[in-house]
Amino acid sequence: MRSPRFHVSGNIVDVVNQRIFSGQITVENGKISRISASNETFTNFILPGLVDSHVHIESSMLVPSEFARMAVVHGTTAVVSDPHEIANVCGLGGVRFMIENGKTVPFKFFFGAPSCVPATSFETSGNVIGASEVAEMLEWEEIHYLSEMMNFPGVLFNDPEVKAKLRAARNHKKVIDGHAPGLRGAEAATYAGAGISTDHECYDITEAREKISLGMKILIREGSAARNFDELIPLLAESPEMIMFCSDDKHPDDLIIGHINSLIIRAVDMGYDIIDVLRACTLNPANHYRLNIGLLQPGDPADLIVVDSLEKMTIRCTYVNGIKVAENGVTLIQSTPINPINRFEATPISPEVLSIAAESTRLHIIEALDGQIITRKKIVGARIEKGAVVCDPDNDLLKIVVMNRYHPSPPSVGFITGFGLKKGAIASTVAHDSHNIIAVGVDDHAIANAINLVIAQKGGIAFYDGVLEKVLPLPVAGLMAVSDGFTVSEKYAQLDKLVKQHGSTLSAPFMTLSFMALLVIPELKLSDKGIFDSSRFEFIRLFV
Repeated sequence: MRSPRFHVSGNIVDVVNQRIFSGQITVENGKISRISASNETFTNFILPGLVDSHVHIESSMLVPSEFARMAVVHGTTAVVSDPHEIANVCGLGGVRFMIENGKTVPFKFFFGAPSCVPATSFETSGNVIGASEVAEMLEWEEIHYLSEMMNFPGVLFNDPEVKAKLRAARNHKKVIDGHAPGLRGAEAATYAGAGISTDHECYDITEAREKISLGMKILIREGSAARNFDELIPLLAESPEMIMFCSDDKHPDDLIIGHINSLIIRAVDMGYDIIDVLRACTLNPANHYRLNIGLLQPGDPADLIVVDSLEKMTIRCTYVNGIKVAENGVTLIQSTPINPINRFEATPISPEVLSIAAESTRLHIIEALDGQIITRKKIVGARIEKGAVVCDPDNDLLKIVVMNRYHPSPPSVGFITGFGLKKGAIASTVAHDSHNIIAVGVDDHAIANAINLVIAQKGGIAFYDGVLEKVLPLPVAGLMAVSDGFTVSEKYAQLDKLVKQHGSTLSAPFMTLSFMALLVIPELKLSDKGIFDSSRFEFIRLFV
């Protein structure tokens, strides 16, 4: 689709030359052919399109084309996207699905080659992507970088497979993304010295400063579950050229409200320099990842947004390659047909398989933290009835279950606090990183029924309370819907509201649930193989 010749006038925000001036931009054949200054007075501002520097599209529960339809309303025109989630389920075929679906809409997806599939050997994944497959993907023209290297122990101890993946990225002259929460000192130096150039997992500003001193760029993350903006935003004033903004994981109900534009509003409101703020989500990612995006320079692609003010960031128009894709809060991108790809072999379960015979009166349990993907390890007293350990919702002690979706296998069962449910259960096939079935609930009957709801759909998120049965089907790899994104957002919001009405105090209970099987993030998690202590990097027993 070729855009017509047109002009846009207003206060032009030049992030490259760090100036704001009134003028007119001429667009021809999708590119900026001319920029002319003027003495006119304008109330509107013209900015480069915004970039999310690290996101897993799958976590929005939308395919790329539907994600784009929602994101452009908020001024986002490009994303640096790691298709790690679908790769864990469907391998290279899943990555190719994301690329091809993204091509159906006027939006800029810059995909990476997933580096850690599976993330660990302590869980069952749908696929394994080795060094040869990574090297193959890095040859694809649509693959722009090596996605986050979560296996930092493999980097530190020179694992041959990890070394081969890093070498392949360097040979193809492609950026290597990092993922090393809490890594400090000599180990952080070794990690950065391997050519790993970013980290989006810093939750402590001292750690982030140390990594900046090692030459690593810090991606300030504010997603639906992990929220590090307030802790890390002072870095923007200290090292503005080393900072980018990202969401990492954005659920559909959050995406309908805002995206990177929300972070701009917050940063400006806190007094940070507008040019530094905008560079963090335009120029800095463009330079670091070598992205073919527009920065309001002559000859650039016409990727631009028109806003009412730099403080409120009310977006009037969004253009990608000169094509108007959103106007006054309405997407102009049409939905495209979707042919689902999936891998799902789980069969229904009975409540009896979730019963745990008491072996002692003390338990190792997971403590979920609101707004974080890290957890804490706690030891609590068990509630025992008829020789079995049971939930104690009055004291927020619930059962958590992870069930293999790829092969018949007994479910793994543990206990968790922090969810606050008083009745019913929730289940999901969005469970980072291997995306087995995960559930939390107040009793075995509710948990089994919630799990069976998502099994019946071959993927989804569900709520069950003994009377109500609600499920949002996710037939694309058990991660993404085939429906219109705005419809998905509405259905997700309904489920989220139900869970909170039944006692959950979490701001995003389904998003938090999805990270309770993420073994590479401290401190205690649950895989389909058992309770995993990431600080010791080994399984531990439920009973103390």
